[in-house]
Amino acid sequence: MKSHHFPNNPVPVGQVFLHSIFHLEVPQPHTLSYVIHGSRKTEITEFHKVEYYPLQYNTDGTPLGNLRFALRYEPLDLNVIIASLRKIDKAAIEKWVLAEPTGAYSRRTWFLYETFVGEKLDIEDASSGNYVDVLDEKFHFVSKSVNSKRYRIRNNLIGNIHLCPVIRKTIKLEQMISKNLSDVAKSAAAEYSSVEVMRAVSYLYTQETRTTFAIEGEKPSASRQQRYVSALQSISSFNPAHKHDLIQLQQAIVEPRYHANDYRTIQNFVGSTNPQYQEDVHYICPRPDDVTYLMTGWINLTKQLLSSHLDSVIIAAVCSFAFVYIHPFEDGNGRLHRFLIHSILNRCEYTPPGIIVPISAVIYRKIDKYYNILNSFSQSILEFINWELPAGGEMVIHNNTVDLYRFPDLTLHAEFLYECLEDAIRIDLKQELEFLAIFDRVLETIKNVVDMPDRRAHLLARLLLQNSGKLSKRKRGDYAELTDTEIEEMERGVQDLLT
Repeated sequence: MKSHHFPNNPVPVGQVFLHSIFHLEVPQPHTLSYVIHGSRKTEITEFHKVEYYPLQYNTDGTPLGNLRFALRYEPLDLNVIIASLRKIDKAAIEKWVLAEPTGAYSRRTWFLYETFVGEKLDIEDASSGNYVDVLDEKFHFVSKSVNSKRYRIRNNLIGNIHLCPVIRKTIKLEQMISKNLSDVAKSAAAEYSSVEVMRAVSYLYTQETRTTFAIEGEKPSASRQQRYVSALQSISSFNPAHKHDLIQLQQAIVEPRYHANDYRTIQNFVGSTNPQYQEDVHYICPRPDDVTYLMTGWINLTKQLLSSHLDSVIIAAVCSFAFVYIHPFEDGNGRLHRFLIHSILNRCEYTPPGIIVPISAVIYRKIDKYYNILNSFSQSILEFINWELPAGGEMVIHNNTVDLYRFPDLTLHAEFLYECLEDAIRIDLKQELEFLAIFDRVLETIKNVVDMPDRRAHLLARLLLQNSGKLSKRKRGDYAELTDTEIEEMERGVQDLLT
């Protein structure tokens, strides 16, 4: 990871100030702001954006002064903001709101405090002032806003009190949205006959199933593969915002002995065994006692976003990655996470009707980046979890960790999903449709020369396509019943199709 190089004597402001002054037990914010002797500039690293401001941006050095700076100039890290509000004296917040009853920053703070800290301030409902957004759309992707009369606030958060992710507005995401990949996929499918499309879909179901298991290093039995294919085939009837549907899907795709009847009641973690036969812990899932709380938030979040104007791919990224971080079941969470991508894109009518795009195949090709994206969250929270793993026993968590999972920044996840989706549409889907179209014409060419049995003709067609229209000498013996003249006529016909 590229490091950033601070100018001399930078003064932290905004969220990085709050993180430092309160010694917060949460990861650092994505945006790190500093005041310097110099001009305004920005430095980008792999996981952070460092903003340098000239001296006139300096704050009064108080927590509330730096909270005001964050609300005005930074994309919000709700983990940092809410953890800071728990540390700031309640009376100081009340004094600020009473002193600035129509102020946008004071009212936003008031809303966030009461909503997420859960304590009511001794203040009458706001009676004047224009309604203002909780999140600044200049910095964030937002959901459909709902007016909150007490604060004269428009609540445009992506989420609720139980689970409230953030998606920062980045150049990359805005560029990806502008590509209209949904139209690209629908146009690609429209170029082919319904028969060719259906044959492509059949293959894509199988490919998606194999690669989603391969991502987890599994080689499922034929029956397990078929159960997953069947789930994909009935995706239009699956409701991701119904707990019953989630449990039924989990039961359909895991071994019967690991079927879930409800959310997990054990402490899960993701790890690997090292050469000393000890567990290297990579990710610690939420405590069992917190799973129902977080999944209540996840279901309400999913319902909210599916009825919002938010970009469909961002919705799929938020819902699918938030789900896998909650890890609500003992087994099958990764496959469910990737299934949810398809389900949400289908419900949003983003993908062509009846077609799935091979997301897992692309993820598998980008597996290192996929793991890096997952690690960007899992590793960032690990140091704040007080855990122990007795030999041969179940992991025990000794501190309250639910807030670490309530406010995930899923920006990188949305960017990654968009990358995968673009490849899946422009490369994998397009290539499969093109292959099937040419394959049918190759079959016709073969059968015009010799009316062969279908199984033999299909195999010969693949051999000719794999070798640029030539049957290799090694494979020639497998078709001893054909004359050299017949083979040559087939080869010429296929080569003409390929040019």
